[in-house]
Amino acid sequence: MLDMTVTPIHSSLSDSPSRRRLLQAGDYDVVVTTHPADVRAAQRLRMQTFRTEPGFSAAIGDEETGLDADRFDDFCDHLLVRHLPTGRLAGCARVLPPTRAIAAGGWYSAGEFQLDQLAAIAPETVELGRVVVAPDHRSGAVTGLLWTAVLGYVDAGGYRYLIGCVSVPMGCGPERGRRLRSICDRLTDQYAAPWQATPYRPVHVGGAALAELTPADSSVLPPLLRGYLRLGARVCGEPAFDEVFDVGDFLTVLDREHGDTRYLSRMRAALTRLTAPDPHGI
Repeated sequence: MLDMTVTPIHSSLSDSPSRRRLLQAGDYDVVVTTHPADVRAAQRLRMQTFRTEPGFSAAIGDEETGLDADRFDDFCDHLLVRHLPTGRLAGCARVLPPTRAIAAGGWYSAGEFQLDQLAAIAPETVELGRVVVAPDHRSGAVTGLLWTAVLGYVDAGGYRYLIGCVSVPMGCGPERGRRLRSICDRLTDQYAAPWQATPYRPVHVGGAALAELTPADSSVLPPLLRGYLRLGARVCGEPAFDEVFDVGDFLTVLDREHGDTRYLSRMRAALTRLTAPDPHGI
């Protein structure tokens, strides 16, 4: 049985080369870390969350270890939101900067899409992935802190672009793929990027391509995807099918020079206001 105990992050650690506090707001703080104990805590939260979310595959993660882990974790910086009163992990994400993407052999998304059109922007691009908020911390505060931390990370590194795969569950039975089709129609019509990413494994349901499915009546977007679009991100074409997660993945690109200036300015103002004092001057 999957252990559903939420594991505290390694709160006994002070700021160090492998772990540094970025932000603090109310009952939460955000750290950027590569410390193994923190990474395992993030992997455990990812496993717990993905395995209990409606529509996601039960094949996610390792049942024996209780972790959702892959080889990219070793190359990423991990952003962890901690609930200070309990010391428990409330949310997490991982970011892969350009030099470490090279060391990793490419982006995570390069395993799902043919990305030749994005090669020119790779030296200025950070990849965001595995964004998770614990179910009992979904008031909006944790999501806002994660976005603020991610954009602060991009700005601090002098990077221009943020890319990432955003998942939409396939669904089951006669409705399988129909919501994904309606969302795809909406995205390609209203939020098309100047780059196209061709999925290696396009979505098919019962032998029918995504474009052949009857769209669902609703095209309500998942919260993470809404967050991307609100900031000005654009979508690079049709989704790829991720068999492990049983989702359709859309590749999104945010250009910070052409994003929604109102929301980006609000995030940068929040970053300035919430930035935690660094006792080491890092």
